[in-house]
Amino acid sequence: MGHTVREKSRLLARIRRIRGQVEALERAVEEERGCSDVLHQVAAVRGAIQGLMVGVLEEHVRAHIADPSIASAAERSQGADELIDVLRSYLR
Repeated sequence: MGHTVREKSRLLARIRRIRGQVEALERAVEEERGCSDVLHQVAAVRGAIQGLMVGVLEEHVRAHIADPSIASAAERSQGADELIDVLRSYLR
């Protein structure tokens, strides 16, 4: 079982909080609030998304690369390759 499946309820709760933040951002724009309010909301959404990314990345490293029970170097290498692909995409 993958770590995202084991942590499904926690991840979904976090994603739902992010959705609430995005909806608050949308309301701020619709209500024509000041740019400072909108920028603060954008920063909050960005921070929440980054926090989610860091959490999933950390669990990926622990479960697919650093876990001592992974006997196969090929499995660890695959986990590292997956991580590298995601980081390349994320950091563009």
